[in-house]
Amino acid sequence: MYYFELFEIPVALKVDASVLAKKYFELQKKFHPDYYSNSSDAVQAEILEKAAQINKAFKTFKNPDETIKYVLMQKGLLEEEEKYQLPSDFLMEMMDLNEQLADAAFEETENIPAVKTSLENAEKEIYQPVQAIIENYKEGITTEAALLQVKEYYYKKKYLNRLKEQLK
Repeated sequence: MYYFELFEIPVALKVDASVLAKKYFELQKKFHPDYYSNSSDAVQAEILEKAAQINKAFKTFKNPDETIKYVLMQKGLLEEEEKYQLPSDFLMEMMDLNEQLADAAFEETENIPAVKTSLENAEKEIYQPVQAIIENYKEGITTEAALLQVKEYYYKKKYLNRLKEQLK
């Protein structure tokens, strides 16, 4: 898992923010291109690439959803542009929320806070079954079945995030 190796942190679905910040600043200091201004062009290019990788890894780790996506992709359990089939009961619930959202936006009513609360509750509801898996992930110990539950959570959360964007 390259990003985790780069940051010298254990593979996790939820990265400790304080450790992340500390490691990021250490790496930034060590691989900042300004420190290599007198080096050869090849070394400068290598350092510039390393700095870009550090920034990309940091951006991924700062976003919990992107961290989950990264780990699942590295495990071969998730593909970019994958057409994942969500459970029909979840989709029905999201259709109801989507209709509430459309009605509230169309009518510009005071129902928008209620829709926002419904979305927040749905987010808590989908996180609860995978919370222990995400927060206690152990490389080599957490099962593939557990990671597949996290994958479903990831796609449900992605769906909810689209609805939350519409709310804005």
